[in-house]
Amino acid sequence: MRASRLLSLLMLLQSRGRMSASTLAAELEVSTRTVLRDIDQLSAAGVPVWSDRGREGGFQLREGWSTELTGLTEPEAHALFLSGLPKAATELGLGSASASARLKMLASLPAALRNDAARVGARLHIDPVEWYRAAKPPVHLQAVANAVWHQRVLAIRYESWSGTRERVVKPLGLVLKGGVWYMAALADGAKDARTYRLANIQKLSVQAGNFKYPKKFQLAAYWQASIKRFESEIYIGTATVRVSPRGMKLAKELSTAVSEAAVKSAAMESNGRRWTRIIIPIESIAHAAHQLLGIGAEVEVLAPAALRKRIRELLAAMSALYAA
Repeated sequence: MRASRLLSLLMLLQSRGRMSASTLAAELEVSTRTVLRDIDQLSAAGVPVWSDRGREGGFQLREGWSTELTGLTEPEAHALFLSGLPKAATELGLGSASASARLKMLASLPAALRNDAARVGARLHIDPVEWYRAAKPPVHLQAVANAVWHQRVLAIRYESWSGTRERVVKPLGLVLKGGVWYMAALADGAKDARTYRLANIQKLSVQAGNFKYPKKFQLAAYWQASIKRFESEIYIGTATVRVSPRGMKLAKELSTAVSEAAVKSAAMESNGRRWTRIIIPIESIAHAAHQLLGIGAEVEVLAPAALRKRIRELLAAMSALYAA
């Protein structure tokens, strides 16, 4: 345990530079006193750790000093070879760099882990694209990625549901969701970041100069919050329906929000058919009608009346179409 912690402490100082004892303690999930003892251990072992006093003080390694020791455990070696998305790297223009990095990483592993890590990487393939969908990378993906890496301002012509507009944005990060690329960016004059679908960018140009990246922005936290906000805004109402066992399964596949609501609101009816009465969120009457028609005779809409009426109208139109 101590050897692993000492190595982790060393890697933190090597990768992040100066860090306070309290910050190190939080990262390692130990007490500040333990960190101070570990620093003494590293110094006694010949590691050049320097300390600075004061509010801006902390511990750091001597400038220019580094170690080639990695100390990877077997699970860590496996995780490294499972963490990459080769297709995403290729779309970003980093395919050759990704392959080269994997080779260098593999060569640096201890012999006992080398074959095992390579085998793990060769036996798991990650395909983030849904079934029956083509995964064509957006035209401007590499240009946006380059702007993200180098903090360059972009002028874009963007097509949204409300129309096509010219925008000047500061790209803060890229997200690959279900095979679709998105950009988190701060529009000129805006206080909060917004999400842009890269496929909707019609035109792009890189502006002169760089922008200062906001210190408090965290891409992962922003994305999770935006997903929750999107789901809360997109569903404007609810529908009460009865579903068969097969209908319940199909309803859960409509979306995560529908699945969670279906499970939460399920109440068995004693009609001998084991149908379940559930309440699910809907985006609109028209959208819900088309979704529920896809479940066919395995679902019956009980409310709202407008949704029942819309489904009757669609069924009547379909019946007339096929009557001949």
